[in-house]
Amino acid sequence: MSFAEVGAGPLLAMGLGAALAVALPLALALVWKLRKKERFTTILAGAATFLLFALFLEKPIQNALLFPSQMGLAEHPLSAFLNARPVLLALAAGLFPGVFEETGRLAAYKTVLKNRKNRETAVSHGIGHGGIEAMYVLGATYVTNIVCAVMINTGAYGTLVDQAAALAPAQADALITLADQLSKLTLADIGLGLVERVFAILFHIGASVLVFYACRDKEKLWLYPLAVLLHAAMDFIAALYTLGVSAMSTWALEGILALFGVLTFCGAYFLLYRKDGETPRE
Repeated sequence: MSFAEVGAGPLLAMGLGAALAVALPLALALVWKLRKKERFTTILAGAATFLLFALFLEKPIQNALLFPSQMGLAEHPLSAFLNARPVLLALAAGLFPGVFEETGRLAAYKTVLKNRKNRETAVSHGIGHGGIEAMYVLGATYVTNIVCAVMINTGAYGTLVDQAAALAPAQADALITLADQLSKLTLADIGLGLVERVFAILFHIGASVLVFYACRDKEKLWLYPLAVLLHAAMDFIAALYTLGVSAMSTWALEGILALFGVLTFCGAYFLLYRKDGETPRE
């Protein structure tokens, strides 16, 4: 199988996107550390929270329960039931990141960060969490796409698709769709992805502040389930779009995700962070 070559424009856009996806979070972390004289290990703890709870715990469990075919596993009663009901599937797909990632924040504050009670800890953790997610979601994706584009231009991609078609037709279809998307990629698409990550980082900072105060003040423990619900609701809407349940446009989806990011950040920052004093409340 042959594919149209990926031009220099899309390749340049992907390279620029990958570089910015790494550089911008690092710049944010560095500026925050220098301005607030925060320990960089708190930012690293936020990054580790995402890697452990989102990638190593959440994704394998989620895929095994909801999308077993993606792991080369046979369908089971639960996955068959949910896949026949896309709205429930989207709800379940949204709950996984909500529960795992917010519980990860809670665990981090209760363990490795338990002695860091200054409010800047919450922002540092959110920058680390959201920053490493941006590097993974955009940076790693663009690097992978560049490799695929080079394979398309050298003719090796067609062989890969033929092999996938013989073993896993669904994966072959996904590879064909990816090839079509790569040939049409523009700088505007890269820009949209970067803007989305900015709002995602805002959300993670806001959610980190919520969970931080849930750990710091027993009377605010309800902020933890609130963070879970906000996270789950945001990913539920995204899953509705990804699964084709919702007919909303890409711009409408990005607008909704931006609204979640801004409102979560502003609510946590102005209602908690700005009003807080420096004396910890046990």
